[in-house]
Amino acid sequence: MKTRIARRLNHLAEKYFSEQRLYLRSETGTRYMRLTPLTQMALGLAGALLFGWTIFVTSAYMINMLTAESDRAQARLQQLDYETRLNALSAERDQRALEAQQAQERFYVALDQISAQQSALLASEDRRKELETGIDVIQRTLRKTIHERDRAEEQANKLLTELQAATGKLSTRFGETEEIGNTLDYLNRALADTVKQRDEARLAMRKLEERVAELKHKARLMRERNQRIFARLEEAVTLSVKPLKKMFQNIGLSADKLLQDVRRGYSGMGGPLLPAAVSTKNTPDDPLSIRANDLLLKMDKLNMLRIAAERLPLGLPVKNAYRVTSPFGMRRHPVTHKRRMHEGYDMAAPYGTPVYASGEGVVTFAGWAGGYGRLIKIRHSNGFETRYGHLKKIRVKKGQRVSRGQRIGDMGSSGRSTGPHVHYEVRLGGKPVNPLKYIKAARNVF
Repeated sequence: MKTRIARRLNHLAEKYFSEQRLYLRSETGTRYMRLTPLTQMALGLAGALLFGWTIFVTSAYMINMLTAESDRAQARLQQLDYETRLNALSAERDQRALEAQQAQERFYVALDQISAQQSALLASEDRRKELETGIDVIQRTLRKTIHERDRAEEQANKLLTELQAATGKLSTRFGETEEIGNTLDYLNRALADTVKQRDEARLAMRKLEERVAELKHKARLMRERNQRIFARLEEAVTLSVKPLKKMFQNIGLSADKLLQDVRRGYSGMGGPLLPAAVSTKNTPDDPLSIRANDLLLKMDKLNMLRIAAERLPLGLPVKNAYRVTSPFGMRRHPVTHKRRMHEGYDMAAPYGTPVYASGEGVVTFAGWAGGYGRLIKIRHSNGFETRYGHLKKIRVKKGQRVSRGQRIGDMGSSGRSTGPHVHYEVRLGGKPVNPLKYIKAARNVF
């Protein structure tokens, strides 16, 4: 049955493939090999399949290469775009920090001006009170002098009346005696002096009234100017406190509790601003003094909030241009290739890039720590701790107090690392938290 089928297939194949013979000649003889039409057809089909498979594999390989090259080009473009945006954000952050510093400097200059103006206002008020007291004394003296003059005139008239009643005329029988003449001369001189003193007192009173009116006008202008300055300062303080409160709210901390903690640590001499007592004894506080004390309290609150922010890990450990190579969260480890939790924030930059403390605190560890390589641990207030791993060089010692923005090390690739970067961790109560949350919260403040 199989032979019959083979013959039929050969017969059909002879139309396209004629029988071929392949001769093989050697020294001992000549032999040949028959290539039947069916065999030729099978060989042709096998060759066609092989040729098609080769074309398919080559096409697939080329397509994969083109796709991979396109993905790499797109990744490079995305990386360039990301770095451009990071540089723009860094420039904007530096500009905001410069504006905040300039605003703070203007704020302190305005505060000095207010203090000088307030001192001048108090001095002018004291001079006004002294002038009013002098005017009262002069008025009492003038009234007393006028009263004495009137009494002298009445006495003189009385004596003249008695003299006329006794003699029938204004002179005695023997003429005006020398004593009466002297008395009248004295009275006339006294009256002339009194009138002169009265006129001088009135002139002095008019000058004092004009001076008092001038001082009152200057005081009113100074009060209006102080009102405008106070309004601007109050607005500046309000605008400065608002982002700080929002920042603390975003990171889940109570601003009131932070203020209490800072006040406990800054209760000695030379601490934050304290309200000034500008009122005098047994005198109620004027509105300007009350407003000044209220402004100083707000400034003290602003200063306290800034101190609290300095003690929290809200800054960036890298100020140069960097690239985020691994965020906080689950990832495939670049060395072990196992999926595990990444408890930090990796920022890559060239070898030796400065690494800074993100907040004020105390160094609790500075040395080699296994997979971390060269590691620095800093303990901050409110239960925060930051870690800086894979460093090339450590520039602080255990127990050293550091401030926010102080250089603590150089970026490297020590420990379990694939390249130069800093592994930045933020821990709260011993548990790792996402550092990006605190970086974003402070982005518009510092």
